[in-house]
Amino acid sequence: MLKKFVLAFGILALAVASAENYRVTLSQPSTVKGNQLKAGEYRLNLENLKLTMVSGKQSVEVAVKVETMDKKFDSTAVRYTGAGEKQAISEIRIGGTKTKLVFEEQSGL
Repeated sequence: MLKKFVLAFGILALAVASAENYRVTLSQPSTVKGNQLKAGEYRLNLENLKLTMVSGKQSVEVAVKVETMDKKFDSTAVRYTGAGEKQAISEIRIGGTKTKLVFEEQSGL
């Protein structure tokens, strides 16, 4: 019985360890893969090239490309494409890491 518990706990720990969690603040309303996001703070959960952006009860899941850069980013930065209400997030650079999350080009812009 104890061996099963230890094995189950080990599997759970590996699953949790494989997910990466970050935070980002959107200073303006934004669009990601056609989903409207309000300005505010979002928790980012990255697992298996799927990014889940969560703020309060709002949750959006999108596919991303993860790139590892040569040096760490000093601060988190959000890059946009488009103009006006059609501004869409094109990438998020995670401060304190070498990680860049790239959103594939969105249609309709």
